[in-house]
Amino acid sequence: MIWPFSRRSRKSIARIEVTGVIGAATRKRMLEALKEIEEKRFPALLLRIDSPGGTVGDSQEIYTALKRLKDKLKIVASFGNISASGGVYIGMGANHIVANPGTITGSIGVILRGNNLERLLDKVGVSFKVIKSGPYKDILAFDRELTDPEKGILQELIDVSYSQFVKTVAEARHLSEETVRSFADGRIFTGEQALQLGVVDRLGSEEDARRWAAELAGLDPDKAECITFDEKKPLLRRLVPGNSHVAVSGLAYPALSLPALNATLEWLEFERSTSGMPLWLYRP
Repeated sequence: MIWPFSRRSRKSIARIEVTGVIGAATRKRMLEALKEIEEKRFPALLLRIDSPGGTVGDSQEIYTALKRLKDKLKIVASFGNISASGGVYIGMGANHIVANPGTITGSIGVILRGNNLERLLDKVGVSFKVIKSGPYKDILAFDRELTDPEKGILQELIDVSYSQFVKTVAEARHLSEETVRSFADGRIFTGEQALQLGVVDRLGSEEDARRWAAELAGLDPDKAECITFDEKKPLLRRLVPGNSHVAVSGLAYPALSLPALNATLEWLEFERSTSGMPLWLYRP
């Protein structure tokens, strides 16, 4: 139900939580939520980020939507336990950023990974016959090594994507690109170090970020309601408690909760679907 002019929304803070790997599902949910927040005329948005990053295109689309929206309302990002790589990128779409002193952040860079199963396939006697329109159509094929020209093509792709990342951070944080490149080499750092580098504005908790968002919007931090735009969960996840046991082949695994199972399955699907794609992703 759309209620764009209600008094409740104009006296409240919208909240979106970004957790896990950023991919197509995250982008879709975020864009829908941001559109609704704009229509309902919230004066502020609290963006909670707890993500190791994700795909380049999806992170860019979320960032672009946030950047456009922050001209209409105040956006404060709160970096949680980990906000790295693509998590940092979407955080650049906020007006201000708050991180915990021990937040793991940074990992500003791009990674592309392929799998080479050539020796394994040779052992089991499997080979592939490929008909292609050009020499690079099967680049990153898993049954052979990369050629030197292919390595050059992929490195150039990564370099261009990396430059886009550096430029975005430099513009958002009012830093020179040279300064950003000095710490944007893939390293991770704490929230305290991020403050010293100029990547975040303040150290504090999510509650500190919420109060700041309220103050920026001219609301009373003690009275302003925070309305969370939750991810729409499947019916099964709504009906079954999060700490329920999962039965596999008739055996119960008490330590495997549905959220943990879902997170594992989502990660495996992400790994499968993004093989050979440039990623803004922190890999511990």
